[in-house]
Amino acid sequence: MTDVLVLCYHAVSPTWGATLSVTPEALEAQLAKLLRAGWRGTTFREAVLNPPWTRTLAVTFDDAFLSVLNLARLILSRLGLPGTVFVPTAFASQRQRLRWSGIEQWLETRDAPELDCMSWNDLATLVDEGWEVASHSRSHPRLTGLDDHALRFELEESRRECAECLGVPCDTLAYPYGDADDRVAEFARAAGYTAAATLSSSLRNAGAHLWPRVGIYHDDPMWRFRLKVNPTIRRLRAHRMWPAHE
Repeated sequence: MTDVLVLCYHAVSPTWGATLSVTPEALEAQLAKLLRAGWRGTTFREAVLNPPWTRTLAVTFDDAFLSVLNLARLILSRLGLPGTVFVPTAFASQRQRLRWSGIEQWLETRDAPELDCMSWNDLATLVDEGWEVASHSRSHPRLTGLDDHALRFELEESRRECAECLGVPCDTLAYPYGDADDRVAEFARAAGYTAAATLSSSLRNAGAHLWPRVGIYHDDPMWRFRLKVNPTIRRLRAHRMWPAHE
């Protein structure tokens, strides 16, 4: 029986204490533990649509933080793992500073450079090294709150920009804030995405366009990480009675 584990990270930093950041040491220790346990890595797309291993692992990074290029890339390379980056395309024309609700409090602090986004050239470097780069919408809104026109634009335009700027197809997506419902998933399907990732407390598998991920954060010591990836715990979180919240 194939087990697919999709992890969701964001930024990587030795000093930034934000919830969305993990230290390089923690990232390497966590992934090395999974490899020792027999997990083998692939991209998000392959993990969802055609998992090649009995224990298939996909390591994903939301928001395209520059620190993923500078730090996570080297760690995953040492471990022999590909990664998947989901980029909010409106911020990728150059190394722009990310800004939206939930991270804006860092803009006026000394940690503001941690919010720098990768450029298309940076992302192309990852593609050349076997990573998957895909959509995280254009501007990182809560998609469930958009009207049909705005939702269609966020999904279709970000997909077009990824393909045009990187020269490779873009057919996967991570919903900003992990926020999606059946309507959003249907729009993603109509926009041409073959798989899309959510992020909530529930790990219920509702199909390729609402694929659950395990979020890993700054305050996850190794014991908590072990619980999060434990098969029994994940089965419990996949039960229909488990509450779903971001």
